[in-house]
Amino acid sequence: MSSDTKHRPRRMRSSYSSLTAHGEPWVWLTGGALALAIMMITGLLAFIAFRGASTFWPVPLELVELADGGRALGEVSERDQAEAATAKTAGRGSRRLVRTANFEVSGHHYQWFDDTAIARASRPEWATVVERLEGGRFHGFPLRLLHGDEVVAVGPEETWKAFEREHPVVRRRWREAMRIDRHERGLLQRQLRAARLAVVQARLDAGPAVAGSVAVSAGQKAATAAEQEVIARVGRQSAELDARTGRLRQENEGWGLEVETADGIKKVIPLEGIVRACQPNRLSLAGKFGVYGSRWSEFLGDDPREANSAGGVFPAIWGTVAMTLIMALLVAPFGVLAALYLREYASPGAVTTAVRIAINNLAGVPSIVYGAFGLGFFCYALGGGIDELFFRASLVADNQPTFGTGGLLWASLTLALLTLPVVIVATEEALSAVPNSMREGSYACGAGKWQTIRRIVLPRALPGIMTGLILAMARGAGEVAPLMLVGVKKLALDLPIDGRFPFVHPEREFMHLAYLIYDVGFQSPNSQAAKPMVFTITFLLVTIIALLNVAAIWIRSRLKRRYVSQQF
Repeated sequence: MSSDTKHRPRRMRSSYSSLTAHGEPWVWLTGGALALAIMMITGLLAFIAFRGASTFWPVPLELVELADGGRALGEVSERDQAEAATAKTAGRGSRRLVRTANFEVSGHHYQWFDDTAIARASRPEWATVVERLEGGRFHGFPLRLLHGDEVVAVGPEETWKAFEREHPVVRRRWREAMRIDRHERGLLQRQLRAARLAVVQARLDAGPAVAGSVAVSAGQKAATAAEQEVIARVGRQSAELDARTGRLRQENEGWGLEVETADGIKKVIPLEGIVRACQPNRLSLAGKFGVYGSRWSEFLGDDPREANSAGGVFPAIWGTVAMTLIMALLVAPFGVLAALYLREYASPGAVTTAVRIAINNLAGVPSIVYGAFGLGFFCYALGGGIDELFFRASLVADNQPTFGTGGLLWASLTLALLTLPVVIVATEEALSAVPNSMREGSYACGAGKWQTIRRIVLPRALPGIMTGLILAMARGAGEVAPLMLVGVKKLALDLPIDGRFPFVHPEREFMHLAYLIYDVGFQSPNSQAAKPMVFTITFLLVTIIALLNVAAIWIRSRLKRRYVSQQF
């Protein structure tokens, strides 16, 4: 064998390995595009997570003493380079944004300070952050704890110890009074309304009656008597509730924390109006984590306040999860049935092709169009008809529609319609992925069409159907435009799903995290304070969507493991 023949295979292997090592240009291009997309998505999520999770971390309070004699106490929120405001410095200098709070005293929540105008900056030990129910935060130094005309404690140290002892007791009484006003009084108001509606309904029933007028009149009299009995009973119970709340508020009356600002202005803050107070310059690491956990607990479990820029977002969390799950329950059967008909029953032809094209085009319709359709058809047409048939007494008594306006049910149906094309397309692909050999084997054993679909095709297509449902949930949970028309509300403290019969209230308006992001970010009167809240709510919304998707993916993986061994 010649030497050329011996070396030829080696040269071929060398050329192939060289081609593999360097790669085709399109391989590098597509791989680079994928890496760039992953980096962008990861960077965005990391940025949202960092800004959202760090919002509630206690920041030290700085006492800024200006060269002109002014003083300010607050949290340094930002530092940047800016044109110096003083005549001494030409060109560019640095400045800091300080959250000074104390809006009723200073007239602003934040203030910029040029570093060149600052004579001295320190972190006083007893500087205190007071988070209030109304009016935003207040920064100052504790002077005295008061109970009416009595001075309970004097001086920063003694006042702070007394505050930590008395404030939890005052807040417990305040929460009990609020619980009575909201829940127990609310129950009485609902009983009164039900009795009043019964009288109105009896009057409506008697209107067109010709025969049996005596019986109808007796029905009206019975309803009126029942209403009077309910009014008397509710009056007695309301008096008892007044006595209970009166005792609680009387015990809280007079308790106040006297605080002095950096400018020397003194203010007494009622203890029951203080949500939380801390001294961040004195906190240990464990203390900082305690404040951080307390703020997160309030954010996740309380109602919003201060135009949704403070407090909690629990109603929005509940509304988002409830709407997403109801939407998934509504869209899944319709999407699967439509896909089954198109894939398993419909004959190929122009009509079937046109239907598929229409479904694909529906996926590209702007979401606000679905919102307008939901408002016109679901709310006004369908909901108005339901009110006329079943809730006419409410229309007459209160002039307020029950189902003829936005609510949880109509919002869920609108988003189900919006995400229906996604489920149909994904289900069709899953059905077409089931091998025909399995269908033919089922037919050979004597099974009919529906038996084959129910026992052979659908179980093996379930993972693909779950994929479509996951995409639909992710799409629907983040929509805002349609919800603004068909049910979402800026503030709705009555939950659409609660522990009171009938437990699910589809007619109620609700709060939604995605709409809350828009409202806090663009409608808040305190834009600087709202900015970190936007990141926190966004982080929470992404987390909820991820948890819902993880649950659906876990179900899909179990379905795959169950049926993968039976496929051939």
